Amino acid sequence: MTSRRDWHDVPERVRQAVEQHTGPASGAKSLRDGRNSELAVTLTTPSGSVFCKGITTGSSLSAMHRNELAIGSHLPDDLAPRLLWHVEADGWLVLGFEHVTGHHADLSPGSADLLAVADAVTRIRSVPPPQARPMASQWTRALKVELDLPLSNDADPWSAANAGLIAEWAAKAPDQLDGNRLVHSDLNPANFLVADTAKVVDWAWWRTGAAWIDTALLVIRLIAAGHRPEAAEQWAYQSPDFASTPPDAVTAFAASVLRLWERRFATTTATAAARAWTRHRMSRHHALGIG
Repeated sequence: MTSRRDWHDVPERVRQAVEQHTGPASGAKSLRDGRNSELAVTLTTPSGSVFCKGITTGSSLSAMHRNELAIGSHLPDDLAPRLLWHVEADGWLVLGFEHVTGHHADLSPGSADLLAVADAVTRIRSVPPPQARPMASQWTRALKVELDLPLSNDADPWSAANAGLIAEWAAKAPDQLDGNRLVHSDLNPANFLVADTAKVVDWAWWRTGAAWIDTALLVIRLIAAGHRPEAAEQWAYQSPDFASTPPDAVTAFAASVLRLWERRFATTTATAAARAWTRHRMSRHHALGIG
């Protein structure tokens, strides 16, 4: 997590480099949401508003901004804010985006946003990725570390009681993630801007993999927003890619997300939702005598 800086805290040479693209900035409104940018600001310029995000290049999080730079020009205008330019100056990397208005997605039961969110996920899958960044490889590395560690002493009682079975399922997940589709991999409500349609922001974690991954991750977000696990899955089954995914693959993925999130984000509603979904999936397999 970074410390957020205001526009006038950024070195003058960086601001001058930005203004070569935007013209003189007559106003600057910093955003407090988000954790990974040192600069997140909407500039008022002669040609209108521009959203800028930036990081010092020595930060370990600068790789995330370079990921956004790599994918930005490949995203269609109806899916994501346009990447307009980028500058590197005085130890900073700054990306300039089209300013887009809209509200963060409401994923609660009955929300009118759910249709727009489903449409956005469908459009993500149709974008050819510029290069391979296999999510399966990332998942393998992350799980290798996590599965070698014991659960923390304050682990959820259900997770502790079922630790062996969760780990067994989780270990199967990487083999299910192969594919060549674009995967956002961080589709939480704050990463949608909904107006007439839903646009998707914050592409720092994009990967390539199976076409059903983003939909599966949204099942967890729907549960966190108040859906029962079976209802969240019914929403996901509208996607042919998710509906055709083998049940074992979905269960393995749910268990792997739980195992990866439970230590780092123990008290979040998203982790509680991942646990509820994993419990639902594993109880279903047990009832059917599978696994």
